[in-house]
Amino acid sequence: MIRFCLALFILASLMSPAQADQSAEKQSRLILVTIDGLRWQELFRGADPKLVADPKYNHDQEKALARFLNADDRAAALMPFMTKIVGKNGVIIGNRDAGSCGQVTNEWWFSYPGYNEILTGKADDNINSNASIDNPNTTFLEWLNEQAGFAKSVYAFGSWDAFPAIINANRSHLPVNAGFMALDGEPSAELDVLNRLQSEVAHPFDTVRHDAFTHEFARYTMRTKAPRVLYIAYGETDDFAHEGRYDQVLYSAQRTDEFIRELWAAAQADPQWKGHTTMIITTDHGRGQTPKEAWRHHASPRATQGYLKSLNTYPDGIVGSDAVWMAAIGPNINPAGGKAYDMAHCATSSQVAATALKALGLNWQDYDPTIGKPLDIFKH
Repeated sequence: MIRFCLALFILASLMSPAQADQSAEKQSRLILVTIDGLRWQELFRGADPKLVADPKYNHDQEKALARFLNADDRAAALMPFMTKIVGKNGVIIGNRDAGSCGQVTNEWWFSYPGYNEILTGKADDNINSNASIDNPNTTFLEWLNEQAGFAKSVYAFGSWDAFPAIINANRSHLPVNAGFMALDGEPSAELDVLNRLQSEVAHPFDTVRHDAFTHEFARYTMRTKAPRVLYIAYGETDDFAHEGRYDQVLYSAQRTDEFIRELWAAAQADPQWKGHTTMIITTDHGRGQTPKEAWRHHASPRATQGYLKSLNTYPDGIVGSDAVWMAAIGPNINPAGGKAYDMAHCATSSQVAATALKALGLNWQDYDPTIGKPLDIFKH
């Protein structure tokens, strides 16, 4: 018996690093992406001609018209990766023009309640503001970090500085880099430049950094830490909308589409990620459509009468801001899936957490059997 064990030890010591890491290369991985407040209308219709033509919302008409409107497929012109790759090789739910429906279940229709719903699998009526208060609920990310094979392999990045509270980094001890935080890590020329640029480049918002820094920090971590789960929350689309800058919303949406393409390309180029990675993309809330001014805003009737009293000119809330979309691509995603989610049976943000856990090969009920069930988008 001793000789047998010694032989096994010697054999293991002679294995190449590639052979030793073979099991790691077969591990399932997840990239979860959220795009704050990106309407289903832009994702599926592309640029809105009425908003582009309005100088109140578009300060760069000639350039925007040429770039986003003069195309046979406006949706593909705006977000080509989502439209041509995810839309054909994966699943996208929420195109209401085609009778597909996604919606939130929370009663507020704005960011913190939306992210809580996405990350915990259910709405919490007590989360009724965007204040950076530590989330009392346990996100599936925090739960994952406590599971065998996932400890210290879950990372989160966000442009909005509220994400350490949303994920409750104080309790979960998850590495959450958000807002204007520098990224910690082994000293390197690349990391030094990224951190220095973030502190030196002017930013238009007080609580949201440029998505480019969020993206590059996430990509750096993807390369250097090889996490199993990566959550990236882009934010510019929402803040430019609140500012009334529709032209910048379009530019930001197109940049984000390129960011998502880069993440997927990196996953396909890395043996530890290729063939074992699912990417899920969604948004935390929708926006209004009518009257035209409503595209800038989002809130439920309860919110406009409470936390968002500044929008009390909309006593019925911002109609349509509960409408969301979800997308997924990966080796176990069925491109023909998602057809059950019509206008009478909407998919919900509360189903994202269970969908993510199922994509990782885990029993989502071990996390919480009361959350929304996984989306019906997997190969059987």
